[in-house]
Amino acid sequence: MKQFAALARVSSREQEREGFSLEVQEEALKRYATQAGGEIVKFFKIAETASKGEQRKTFRELIAYAKKNAFALDGLLFYKVDRASRNLFDYVELERLESEYNLPFISISQPTENTPAGRMMRRTLANMASFYTEQMSVDVREGIARRVKEGWFCGPAPYGYRNVRKDGRGVIETDPQESANVKRMFHLYAYENLTLDGVVEKINSEGRVYRPSQPRFPRTSIHTILKDRAYIGEIHHKGQWYPGKHEPLIDR
Repeated sequence: MKQFAALARVSSREQEREGFSLEVQEEALKRYATQAGGEIVKFFKIAETASKGEQRKTFRELIAYAKKNAFALDGLLFYKVDRASRNLFDYVELERLESEYNLPFISISQPTENTPAGRMMRRTLANMASFYTEQMSVDVREGIARRVKEGWFCGPAPYGYRNVRKDGRGVIETDPQESANVKRMFHLYAYENLTLDGVVEKINSEGRVYRPSQPRFPRTSIHTILKDRAYIGEIHHKGQWYPGKHEPLIDR
């Protein structure tokens, strides 16, 4: 019986809605392996909602497994070429497995032969996937920069605020309990003239809760809060501060 390793990858919720979910890919890959008279002995999955570190870790595990078990494998299965890799560097590694370890690259929905013409077609598809990824990254960066300049906060909300959606837009709003803690810190520091260590000691002695999972306020967190201009209504981006639309917690 033939043996295959397989990789399924999904980039976004939109792709899941369009029918490229991990489950759909896994089912199709297993069906291909069965029809080819074999089975998938090792399955790798990458959800690109995961961190880049986790994505790289899974891909490196695939490469290491393929090299170690190349003698026993009859091929690497992918749903499409752009599911195999999202950049040309990774694609080259997969192609080297084919040329140096005699491990066929098999795209079940975009079949190509291991010939000069087939490899050229596959490289074209990989190039298109790489271009799409790079262009999307540029678009995201430009979109974030535009939102910041318009006064909209991007990314995780700082302590004292929370991320919400209003009218289809991601914004931040004040968190009642956390914002009260922030205001108290600034009052102790600015009006009672306490040092940083004094603020830490006082705020923790008052029975206030930093987070449910970490009741005590860390010194480093208070230090970061007291330096953050987000609390006077500004947004930091690429080394600059911009006026924000969110509610300031502290007067200038």
